[in-house]
Amino acid sequence: MAETRVLNGSEIVIECLKEQGVKTVFGYPGGTILNIYDALYKHQDEITHILTSHEQGASHAADGYARATGKVGVCMATSGPGATNLVTGIATAYMDSIPIVAITCNVGVSLLGRDSFQEIDIAGVTMPITKYNFIVKDITKLAGTIRRAFSIAQSGRPGPVLVDITKDVTAAEYEYTPEEPEPIVRQTDSIREEDIETALELIRNAKKPFIFVGGGAVLSDASEELRTLAHRIQAPVADSLMGKGAFDGADELYTGMVGMHGTKTSNFGITECDLLIVAGARFSDRVTGNASKFAQKAKILQIDVDAAEINKNIRTDASVVGDLKVVLRKLNARLDPINHDEWVAHIERMKDMYPLRYDKTQLTGPYIIETIDEVTKGDALIVTEVGQHQMWAAQYYKYKKPRTFLTSGGLGTMGYGLGAALGAKMGCGDMGCPDTPVINIAGDGCFRMNMNEIATASRYGIPVVQVVVNNHVLGMVRQWQTLFYGKRYSHTVLNDAVDFVKLAESMGVKAYRVSSREELKPVLEEAIALKAPVVIDCQINCDDKVYPMVSPGAPIQDAFDDTDLKL
Repeated sequence: MAETRVLNGSEIVIECLKEQGVKTVFGYPGGTILNIYDALYKHQDEITHILTSHEQGASHAADGYARATGKVGVCMATSGPGATNLVTGIATAYMDSIPIVAITCNVGVSLLGRDSFQEIDIAGVTMPITKYNFIVKDITKLAGTIRRAFSIAQSGRPGPVLVDITKDVTAAEYEYTPEEPEPIVRQTDSIREEDIETALELIRNAKKPFIFVGGGAVLSDASEELRTLAHRIQAPVADSLMGKGAFDGADELYTGMVGMHGTKTSNFGITECDLLIVAGARFSDRVTGNASKFAQKAKILQIDVDAAEINKNIRTDASVVGDLKVVLRKLNARLDPINHDEWVAHIERMKDMYPLRYDKTQLTGPYIIETIDEVTKGDALIVTEVGQHQMWAAQYYKYKKPRTFLTSGGLGTMGYGLGAALGAKMGCGDMGCPDTPVINIAGDGCFRMNMNEIATASRYGIPVVQVVVNNHVLGMVRQWQTLFYGKRYSHTVLNDAVDFVKLAESMGVKAYRVSSREELKPVLEEAIALKAPVVIDCQINCDDKVYPMVSPGAPIQDAFDDTDLKL
């Protein structure tokens, strides 16, 4: 029988983290959370704490840790501004269904509601952007609340949970008895036999099936089942930004990303198919374009763990609610091989007709991504910020496995990537693969948002490679201004005296500047071989654009590129 001990609240927090197998946390101390940081000091040989440069960096790091490992990421902050600085990272995790537990501390119970120094109702603030949140004002409920937070974060559709603890609870004493973590069981009780039968009938009757993969396939670890289904029924496969890596990007059935910056093959294929199998995707507006004209020729079969996503954005003809991995196993077990050679051949012809194209005479974003893919042999963990570089990273790197592409898809958070890369690299170490290269790809506008986290990488010697795709403008916004706003470049030019190489060197890390295609590969090889934090400032043209593109509000079959604009 587990031994019961009397501990103070802060020690109970640490013991509960240890119960959950937490090895690394990210955070920033302050007045109300000092007791917990004192307990962390006493347990520093068991739990590593990474002091980020800003609390937002801590929340993004917890997010990156969770995406890279599949485990719960943990971040901490003090009350008031410390807690509110976590909000953007919590919202980022919420939009992409990432399991993190954010632990904040508040003023003592007697000071709540009195506008006390650094007091804020962080539970109220984060209610719309958490899966659940708690405020603990009673020491007897502390351990149970933390355990429940971890369970909620991981179960069903994952998401962030916030636990706010009053300072007097962190000092109070109570009995603590260790417990084994509650097992996380895949959601199967909502999988109905009649829904499986309907799905099987649709698949067997389809002549032109197409599979659309979203982030749910990554979260449910359904890659193998997805590959089996695609090859068993000979269905082409496209993915969303969040679905990258769930299906091998080098597979013959893969057609690329779908949507605003998807390939023409994916967009045209979905428009022509007669059955669209949607695996763990939620039909974001950036995927569907004009929703009323999306996949009009197809019956739509949606598989998702969250019943709220069914018929929310696109009307379905059939659906199965439940864990994607389990659902796909059930379907595969009852499907015989189906031949769709003619349909697959048609898709292959489209791939030949509509390849991704870019200017190969100068240093460009696509060339940077292809060179990273070549140098790493597709075995790196790629993190991005948000914008043109993000789309190029999605288009030109061949993701072979899940959890190798980390990006803010739903919220589109500029400044996400560097903190997330630090978290991911720490996660690689905790998972026993410390030599996996972690590369954050940023535009210069995004890099400015949280470049202070280079100091964090430097302090701890965390070997992330920071590639800045530097066009001296806010690239994606400028692209829209060029195409849709008459080239009125309102506040998108960043052509100032900021020198990212000198900045990085001032923070104690090695830095390079690359201005030509010839320079890039040897610099990347050297940077990765250093096994130290590195910044690479890549100078590209300010008018490079992401193609293909679908105009806002247009159907995805209206995708165009620069060759179409010349017609």
